[in-house]
Amino acid sequence: QVHLVESGGGLVQAGASLRLSCTASGGTFSRLRMGWFRQAPGKERTFVAGISWLGGTTSYGDSVKGRFTIGRDNAKSTVYLQLNNLKPEDTAVYYCAASPERYVGLHESEYTDWGQGTQVTVSS
Repeated sequence: QVHLVESGGGLVQAGASLRLSCTASGGTFSRLRMGWFRQAPGKERTFVAGISWLGGTTSYGDSVKGRFTIGRDNAKSTVYLQLNNLKPEDTAVYYCAASPERYVGLHESEYTDWGQGTQVTVSS
């Protein structure tokens, strides 16, 4: 089982940037697909971004394309999510997810391990 710990959330104004990090332990990081999901109050958890285990392929949810960037550092067992030009509708708890598969996963069901989440709040 992989243990995931997110960090980097916070309260920012619209237009600002944040960088979320997720560090994994207990598995072979370079053999994990990684993903970020988010859940706003009263809403279902949705896909934000995903990256293949070597980082060669990425995918983004429509609402974040062009503003968010996912990356990974396999030497540090860490996946990042750069959030730029934040909007109030980006307010949510952001979750890191992992599973021992090669290719990008777009759905919750494709991930086996989850972090505890980090809160991102964007004020207008």
